[in-house]
Amino acid sequence: MKMIVAVIRPHRLQDVKAALAEEGVLGMTVTDVRGCGRQKGHVERYRGAEYTIDLLSKSRLEIVVDDAQEQTVTDTIAQHARTGEIGDGKIFVLPVDRAVRIRTGDADGEAL
Repeated sequence: MKMIVAVIRPHRLQDVKAALAEEGVLGMTVTDVRGCGRQKGHVERYRGAEYTIDLLSKSRLEIVVDDAQEQTVTDTIAQHARTGEIGDGKIFVLPVDRAVRIRTGDADGEAL
């Protein structure tokens, strides 16, 4: 099993979720996060004063899938989150040793 962690632009979240649902991926955790990278923020003006906003709002998706679905899911996220501009985000793939569904006690692939 693999955990796919994607950090994307918040306005692309609905498109990514819809595309993943078409691929049969329905379970995910979504968190609103703030961070910085190559984009390095931007400058805003408020009442004549300039403010540097260096931590930008992003959405973090965490999805656990079988090994066979990893490539499809990462390709789907990349395709639907891409705008072509700096700051589109990143996708990380991590190994998952074990998963347990609390309600039933199902383990590993059955828990997904």
